[in-house]
Amino acid sequence: LYKVKEASLLQHISICDSPQILGFSTPPGRLSMMSFILNALTCALGLLYFIRRGKQCLDFTVTVHFFHLLGCWFYSSRFPSALTWWLVQAVCIALMAVIGEYLCMRTELKEIPLNSAPKSNV
Repeated sequence: LYKVKEASLLQHISICDSPQILGFSTPPGRLSMMSFILNALTCALGLLYFIRRGKQCLDFTVTVHFFHLLGCWFYSSRFPSALTWWLVQAVCIALMAVIGEYLCMRTELKEIPLNSAPKSNV
């Protein structure tokens, strides 16, 4: 049972090197690409709640994807060479950074309520 789980995990991690898994031509490829894109969208929400600064969104996004690259490289013992993997990562970086910046800038530009009228308890 352990070997079966390990084999399926290794097959899942081999996305870095398999252009067949990240392609539009197969249903698993489309599902993998959509999961990467949905992950970028949810991480953009994470930028809103954890970073909260529009100027830092791109830095954080690139850092997270850099650590993902190192994790894939370390785990598979190969540098990712599939062009589709790099294209998906570039699209996800762009989506996460742009949507995260938009959400953070929207909250940064909200009006700060100023109560200029003095309070009186009459």
